[in-house]
Amino acid sequence: MPEQESRPTLEAVAALAGVSRATVSRVVNGGAGVRAPVAEKVRRAVEELGYVPNQAARALVTRRNGAVAVLIAEPEFRIFSDPYFEQQIRGISRELAAYDTQLVLLWVEGPGDGARISRFLGGGHVDGVLALSLHTDDQLSALTARPRVPTVHGGRPVSRGGPAVPFVDADNRGGARAAVAHLVARGCRTVAHIAGPPDQTSALDRLAGYHEVLPEADPVLLAAGDFTEESGARAMAELLDRRPGLDGVFAANDLMAAGALRVLRERGRRVPEDVAVVGFDDTPSVVRRTDPPLTTVRQDVEGMGRLMVRLLMRILDGPAGEPVESVVTPTVLVRRGSA
Repeated sequence: MPEQESRPTLEAVAALAGVSRATVSRVVNGGAGVRAPVAEKVRRAVEELGYVPNQAARALVTRRNGAVAVLIAEPEFRIFSDPYFEQQIRGISRELAAYDTQLVLLWVEGPGDGARISRFLGGGHVDGVLALSLHTDDQLSALTARPRVPTVHGGRPVSRGGPAVPFVDADNRGGARAAVAHLVARGCRTVAHIAGPPDQTSALDRLAGYHEVLPEADPVLLAAGDFTEESGARAMAELLDRRPGLDGVFAANDLMAAGALRVLRERGRRVPEDVAVVGFDDTPSVVRRTDPPLTTVRQDVEGMGRLMVRLLMRILDGPAGEPVESVVTPTVLVRRGSA
């Protein structure tokens, strides 16, 4: 049986590059003070030998683990079935790869998950946290505040006092205003809203945008879903039963809009001739299959994931305690056949 090849060492890289072990260490760990030609020689030697830094030793030098947790306050089935999370995690993963950092996926589903995750975060296994899908109970803030892990929120957190946590969000209220104003401008006189979960700030902001355009809207024109297609179908059926003559619908996300379109078709309503429909997100996998093509509000979900990583890295690389500004990204109405 052939003898297993030994793993390349820091000393071997130093010998091949003709520099000291300390110089190799500085280059590998991103330290300063190495001239560009020397650093390039070290990188060539690393590539030629296939040297992989020892993570434990690297962490002692950089005080970083090279890992970031993505913490989501949703059950497992939502995370792996909702295209919104797919897009955001893709953006996060691609941006973390540019920083040579690993993604650790965590989610809060059952009552015991909070204590387990808090212990994990407190154990120093990750350098920071990207917290997604915020609810008004602010559970994620509590999980990250106790171990004092640097955190960036995906979405506007509910303000409850205490230290401000930077966030990346879309202009949910402005996007909703544009959606409802478009329905009104095309002549819709009875515009309903399929809202998202009432404990999520994104849903609350979109509901607020609806009310800014239609402050006197009849409460019977509001129905709540949970951002799933089936909940959108149920809400659409309820709205038609309450107000058969409605002629416009703004759904708080594309999945619920797709469910609404299905029910309208089953009830014999023509879209957009009888009922015009607008969604929110511009999710490619959803809008490709809607009939007619869905008019919706576009937000750059993957781009927001990338921005979250950049804000977190700014916190990790900057002076301790230096504030990092939150970012609200623009939204735009995309007009297609449904409205």
